[in-house]
Amino acid sequence: MKEKIKNRKLGEVLIQERVITREQLDEALTLAKTEEYRNRKALLGEILVEIGYCTEEDITKIMSHKSRVRVVDLDVVTINMSAANLISPDLANRYKAIPIDFNENKDKLIVAFQNPSDLMAIDDMSLLTGFEIEPVIVKDQQLTIALEHFANMSTTDDDAYDDDEFEELEEEDDETLLRPAVQLANQVLNQAMNALASDIHIEPQEKRLKIRFRIDGVLHDIMNQSIKLAPSIASRFKILGNMDIAERRIPQDGRMTYKNEKKKADIRIATLPTVFGEKITLRLIDRTLKMMTLDEFRMPEKQLNGFREAIKAPYGFILITGPTGSGKSTTLYAGLQELNSSDKNIITLEDPVERRVEGINQIQINTKAGLTFSSGLRSILRSDPDIVMIGEIRDHETAKIAVESALTGHLVLSTLHTNNSSGAVTRLGDMNVEPYLTASSLIGVMAQRLIRKLCTKCKETIEMEKSEIARLFPNMNLSSYENTITLNKAKGCIHCSNTGYKGRIGVYEYLKISDAIRELILKGGSTIDIEKTAIDEGMITLRVAGAQHVLDGTTSIEEFFRVIV
Repeated sequence: MKEKIKNRKLGEVLIQERVITREQLDEALTLAKTEEYRNRKALLGEILVEIGYCTEEDITKIMSHKSRVRVVDLDVVTINMSAANLISPDLANRYKAIPIDFNENKDKLIVAFQNPSDLMAIDDMSLLTGFEIEPVIVKDQQLTIALEHFANMSTTDDDAYDDDEFEELEEEDDETLLRPAVQLANQVLNQAMNALASDIHIEPQEKRLKIRFRIDGVLHDIMNQSIKLAPSIASRFKILGNMDIAERRIPQDGRMTYKNEKKKADIRIATLPTVFGEKITLRLIDRTLKMMTLDEFRMPEKQLNGFREAIKAPYGFILITGPTGSGKSTTLYAGLQELNSSDKNIITLEDPVERRVEGINQIQINTKAGLTFSSGLRSILRSDPDIVMIGEIRDHETAKIAVESALTGHLVLSTLHTNNSSGAVTRLGDMNVEPYLTASSLIGVMAQRLIRKLCTKCKETIEMEKSEIARLFPNMNLSSYENTITLNKAKGCIHCSNTGYKGRIGVYEYLKISDAIRELILKGGSTIDIEKTAIDEGMITLRVAGAQHVLDGTTSIEEFFRVIV
């Protein structure tokens, strides 16, 4: 590349280097004047990449030579948050720049810029941080993702909290005490919603307040705050959850609704007294996400057809099993959505009601008022239901009423905590449900897990011998594979927050209650006996279904063994 390009315009250099033609440059310049691109304040390089005339690598390389700065790959370099936190998210977004680290002597701040020739931005950052700035350049897409991760989107607007009952409580706040807590609460909620976190853990330690998010089923450390904030942040969330802020000795539960510019979430709040203060756990349910349908689950056809056949039966008992956070409720809602029609009376009994579904009568459990699963279920049966959904089978009484309801002409769906589908049968026995009731009412059991998908931007391939794969997955049929099998493993990049994984996919095991299995239930057969018979009849186990995702390259061996035992 020619050296004398420092003072030449980007478009001219791209033509000079034969990356684009004059006609393509003129087209991009014309687009830059249109209302759409003016409103977005799109730069020429962005437009050229967007319309496909060059790549981000081309623009980054030219800008690096023009500005005489080095290129940094944020897929390889991890951002030092101590450096990033020296500026505000607003400033980072205004200048399209983010500090990523310090130099070796700790006297310079290395800042990734979209435009490293912006002297005003460099001067402002130097003035605000007190460091000499060493500009570097990164790809636009990487910078956009980094800014999104960094942005707190802090909102101190009262409109963020959607519940009217909080208005009186807000007036009672000690403003001096709660102001930092209000800002931190908003910051944490916005970051969690932006990161698609399912849970927030705010945990007081001896010398710090640790905040973690559960993303794709795994907890990640997000930030550490002063331990002095622990009491006020606990009070803040208690106020929002309509709990007693004076009571710190016993666990409490509450709920709230929160919204920011993009999303709205229902949030369950739980407090737990620990030796260093109250731990706060928040479960986030994004109300802006559309309800998934069964077809969107990417469930293998055999399992999907079996489950669909069960839920379309006129009566019977169907169970979804798996640990907490395995997507059981999502599967139930998808099944109910498919059954939801004007000629069906569908009633649910939930604790809590996680999704509001039009056309379905949903009941919230209220143990303080005496509305439990068992008492609520008795009342439901007097309301002429066709289909009943019970959030969870927790005790003998609820289990017995559920199976008896299925025998009297109702379709009953519920969840249970067991490791696999065949374990659900023996679990009902442990709850003292008579074998003849289980055998007569149960028509299908779906066991499931959620397994993380490898990030498509950074996953790496590995080669393994078929014999080694056979040792790891003894029940897999590998006859169609070569002696060496190509798999994928996690690496980590900016797109996946250096975890190597992005998103999750379901792993399913569907047990159809056949005549042979009914006979085993009546005889008091063990979990192993039931599973063996089901496999002989063609059931795909969780291990086989999960191993197939590994062989397909969707997930890694490590993730398989983390989730499926």
